[in-house]
Amino acid sequence: MIKALIIDDERLSRAGLRDLLQAHPEIEIAGEAANAGEARRLIAQHKPSLLFLDVHMPEESGFDLLASLGKNAPRVIFTTAYDEHALRAFEFAAKDYLLKPISPARLATAIQRLVPDDDNALDPVTTTDPADAVPPFAPGDRMLLGDGDRLVLAAVENIAGVESMGAHSVLWLAEGNMVVKRSLSAIEARLPAALFFRANRAQLVNIRRITAIEPWFSGSLMVTLDNGKKVDFSRRQARLFRTRQVL
Repeated sequence: MIKALIIDDERLSRAGLRDLLQAHPEIEIAGEAANAGEARRLIAQHKPSLLFLDVHMPEESGFDLLASLGKNAPRVIFTTAYDEHALRAFEFAAKDYLLKPISPARLATAIQRLVPDDDNALDPVTTTDPADAVPPFAPGDRMLLGDGDRLVLAAVENIAGVESMGAHSVLWLAEGNMVVKRSLSAIEARLPAALFFRANRAQLVNIRRITAIEPWFSGSLMVTLDNGKKVDFSRRQARLFRTRQVL
């Protein structure tokens, strides 16, 4: 169990993050603070090992708070609406830097960074669905996709990525995102491995659609796709990607 504090001057942001963290029983929320002064009192009282910390707060910023704690500061995951502070966050050895509104997939990736790599392995691809035994598509093929309301014949190479939603998945298409009733592992088994790479537990990306790559926290990578989507490669997958792509 990881004891954590949520520190953010916006009540709705604190409530939203608390709701997202309900999906992560390994995180125990010991308290919430709206400013640096309240945060110091709660840190002294509860001695948390993790802070979910906003950057912009009244009087003192999240960086000011961490600087005042010195070497005794807990691990930190920054939560902010601004991306320009990411480089400074590196200076504080932050575990991650989450942009608001925080997506469940990004939060899950950030929490995975708190555990050793051996515990961060990806789930194996399952083939319990008979459809998974069908050979995978080739890069030049087209897939017939349906969500109950519409059918789309999408070129495989035009799928920018796929994101897990439990038993469902969201495919990022030029025609607009589509939710299908298939697991991420089932879809991964049908997509060509030459094109698609598992970025983390919850997302696949089309490597031909990558337009930018930058080092991120704890040895991970932040990748930008040509549709503007940003995807965080987990530490383990970033190492594998570097090996395969000879970065």
